[in-house]
Amino acid sequence: MGRCMQKSTTALETPLRDELDGLAAFEPTEWPVISLYLNLRPDEQGQRTSHAAFLRKVLPARIRTLKGEARKSVERDTERIQTYLDQEVRTSAGSVAIFACSAQHGFFQAVQLDVAPDDHWLFVGSVPHLYPLARLNDQYPRYAALQLDTNMARVFVFGLGSTEARRRIANVKTRKSSFGGWSQARYQRHAENYHLHHVKEVVWVLDDVVRKERIGQIMVACDAVARPLLMEQLPKHLAEKIVDVVNLDAHAPEHEVLAATFEALRQRDADSDVEKVEAMMNAWAAGGLGVVGPEATLDALVKGQVEELLITAMPERLQRAQTLPPGTSPGPVDVDTTAPNAAMDPELLKLADELVTRAQQTSSRIRFIEDAELLADVGGVGALLRFRI
Repeated sequence: MGRCMQKSTTALETPLRDELDGLAAFEPTEWPVISLYLNLRPDEQGQRTSHAAFLRKVLPARIRTLKGEARKSVERDTERIQTYLDQEVRTSAGSVAIFACSAQHGFFQAVQLDVAPDDHWLFVGSVPHLYPLARLNDQYPRYAALQLDTNMARVFVFGLGSTEARRRIANVKTRKSSFGGWSQARYQRHAENYHLHHVKEVVWVLDDVVRKERIGQIMVACDAVARPLLMEQLPKHLAEKIVDVVNLDAHAPEHEVLAATFEALRQRDADSDVEKVEAMMNAWAAGGLGVVGPEATLDALVKGQVEELLITAMPERLQRAQTLPPGTSPGPVDVDTTAPNAAMDPELLKLADELVTRAQQTSSRIRFIEDAELLADVGGVGALLRFRI
């Protein structure tokens, strides 16, 4: 099933839609806005301390560069961030993203996640820095997983690397018969009726979950007996949402279902990245519904033309924009990170965030292309358009 997966940061089914929409609506300010991404996963000794060392280093250093109300604002933000980390972060959280600017009406927003970026990042600019949060939203999409055999099934809703919901369906378990002749035939028909009834009920439950949860992608794990029955009973609108079918024991524990389906989803995602880039390139070459390069893409975003933004997952591979559109967030972006060999070019980081934020503001899908070479010839970014002007 090599179909392209539909990924959207603005559709209701995406894990961080509300958070991203709210942050993208933040108006640029003259005061320093902190965007802090912390990896809270324990180290090899089981300690969650590296983020504390990072904060002790970078926040005082930033404060020392500021004066007046800007300095007071960051000092207040630092205190509030520390209080939040000490009192409100759950022990199971894998990471936290915090956005703060006390001088801007006490602005403070925090998002706790089960997944995490590899490194700690601090951005200070005139608006929240959304690129890392939008990328996590793209890397760990929301989807349904169906685990099925002929008498048992579980439907999961996974998002951002964790389970959001689960449903279980159990029916009569049939056994192999030792009868022969007509008795065997009757028993076989009897068992097949049970199996069919079970699969129909599973499809009904799956449809109910997909509709209520607004799911756009489905992964399936089932045995060889149940698979053809399932495919026969699936209505078209559900069949079109199936990304892949994986081989997995029907009684595998929940964490294995998540791991196996997510890995298959990532592989399909890589395949569909190639297809999407090819579609964009073809549309651009034909003078149709495609643009490439930072200036043309920004212009299309400003005009509300972009259906889907395709941007490199490596901001350092972006090409510098010669001009930026009116309304671009003012001022530089200051960055601190623990990422080894990280490209610290503030102009490219600002450009990456400008592209992502404008896409979020205009209800454009955002697709991060993990293979930087796919967009290398067009400056690291392009878009499929809704309409031409």
